[in-house]
Amino acid sequence: MTVVEKPSAVTVRGRVSRGLNGFARKWLLFVVLVLLWEIATRLSQNVFFPPPSQIAVAAARLWFSGPASHGFLGDAVFEHIFPSLARVLGGWLISVVLGVALGLALGRSRTGMDYVGPLFAFFRAIPPPALVPVFLVLFHVGPGMQTATIIFGALWPIVLNTVDGARSVDKVKAETARAFRTPRRYWLGLVVLPAALPKIFAGLRLSLSIALILMAISELVGALNGIGYALLYAQRSYDLDQMWAWIVLLGLLGYGFNAALLAVGRRVLAWQPGRH
Repeated sequence: MTVVEKPSAVTVRGRVSRGLNGFARKWLLFVVLVLLWEIATRLSQNVFFPPPSQIAVAAARLWFSGPASHGFLGDAVFEHIFPSLARVLGGWLISVVLGVALGLALGRSRTGMDYVGPLFAFFRAIPPPALVPVFLVLFHVGPGMQTATIIFGALWPIVLNTVDGARSVDKVKAETARAFRTPRRYWLGLVVLPAALPKIFAGLRLSLSIALILMAISELVGALNGIGYALLYAQRSYDLDQMWAWIVLLGLLGYGFNAALLAVGRRVLAWQPGRH
C-alpha cells in the first residue's frame, strides 16, 4: 500500500513565502517607477504629462462605466478594444500557420533557403508601415488592410526561427528515427517539430509583439475604430488623459500577451531536460 505524505505546515509556509517573495521582487520595481512617475508629473504640472492616478481615473471612466448587463464594460471596449484584439490575434494566428509550415519545409530542405534566402532578406528589411499605402490600394480601407500589415510584419520572425529550429535536429535522434524506419508522415511531428519548438516559441513571442505594434500603427491610417484610431482621436481632441490611457493599455496588452505565451511555452516545453 502506497502512503502519500501530506506536506507539513512548515513546507506550505515555505512555499507561500517563496511565492510572495517572487511576487514582490517582480512588481517592486514597477511600483517604484509608477510612484516616481506620479511624483515627477505632480511636481512638473505639465499638461501633456498627466500623473498615473489621473490616467487611471480616465481609463476607468472610459472602459468600466457601462451597465451591469455588459459586465460594466464601456462602449469603448466593444467599439475599439475588441475589434483591435480580433485583428491582432487573427493576423498573428495566420502568420503562425504560414510561418511554421513554410519554416519547417525550408528548414528540412537542403537547397530551399539558397533560393529564397535573398528574397526573405529583401522583404524582411522593408518596414511594414512603409507598405501601408500599398495595402490600402490592394485591400482598401478596413480590416483587410490592417490584417495584411500585421501578417507581413509578424511572418518573418516565425519563418526564420522555425528554419533555424528545423535545422537543429540532433543527429543521433535523426539516425535513430531512420534506423527504426519512422514513416515519412510521422517524421515532422515526432522528430523535427519537437526539436524546433524552443526556437519556434522564441519567434512567436517576437512576432506577437510586432503584431501588436503594427495593429496600432495600421489603425492610425484610414481606420474607423480600434485602439490606434481612439488614441489618435484623443490626441486630436486634446483629451490627453484618454490618450495616455490608450498608450498604457497597449503596454498592458503587450505584457499580457507575452505572459500568456510564456505560460503556454513552459507547459508545451516542460518535457525538455532542464526545464521546470
